[in-house]
Amino acid sequence: MKLEKRSSFGWPATAAGYANPKKGLVVHYDGNNQGLAGKPHSACRTYWKDTRRFHMGPKRGWLDIGYSFGACPHGIIFEGRGLNHVQAAQPGGNTTWYSCTFMSGDKEKPTTAQVAAFRELRTWLRGKGVGAAIRGHRDFSSTSCPGGILYKMVRDGSLISVPRPTPTPTPAPEEDDMPYGQLAEGPKAITPISLPRGRYKTIGFIADNGLQNLPAATLRVAVNHGANAWKVDKVTVDSTKGQTVVTFTDPGNTAGISVRREDAGDVHVAWEVS
Repeated sequence: MKLEKRSSFGWPATAAGYANPKKGLVVHYDGNNQGLAGKPHSACRTYWKDTRRFHMGPKRGWLDIGYSFGACPHGIIFEGRGLNHVQAAQPGGNTTWYSCTFMSGDKEKPTTAQVAAFRELRTWLRGKGVGAAIRGHRDFSSTSCPGGILYKMVRDGSLISVPRPTPTPTPAPEEDDMPYGQLAEGPKAITPISLPRGRYKTIGFIADNGLQNLPAATLRVAVNHGANAWKVDKVTVDSTKGQTVVTFTDPGNTAGISVRREDAGDVHVAWEVS
């Protein structure tokens, strides 16, 4: 996950209170078509600073920017209030859900890089014990947010790459759609992962070494294809380069995975199969 921390904008630690959201992630938009996809990345950074200024100004008077995170069209996640803080984003869910805005308007389709960044953010949060569910802002209050395009993607599952029939207006059950977890920590620590044969094709890893100011994680990933047939890959997982994906060469016979830390084991690494 490519992450630009709030400190990179010259902002101090947020003054927002502590919270421990666990239910999932709420999708937002700006309401105005920003056209950021056709502009240099510097325009996204300016937008993020302007949003915080507006949220803290006389019309809102909030303690900080309202969102936990933002996803820019160039595939970079911006830290807003960040982890473990109360938000000012969705009434009734500011302490129980995280929030992410796509910084776009009703007529703007998210870019491929933007959707990929959102999925990586979600995987990273799931590795920290946050639920898999996603919602739109309008599921919490009377608003057009996150707009027709994004809300359809929330409801049909295409925003998280698991399309499903459009449900009724009642929010879908909060359930995990794909196995996920966090790797064991410590030198040479091993994480065994059991999988049903033929159901999954890849395993992805997300690290938060950027947040921890630590080197990238190094892993030995051994995939079992049955009858003691193993394929071993050595991979590097770096938050500045996004998700690291290992593709199963024989998904029909993949029976399990063993991941061993080849580093100091102090970087938090989340995993998810798909």
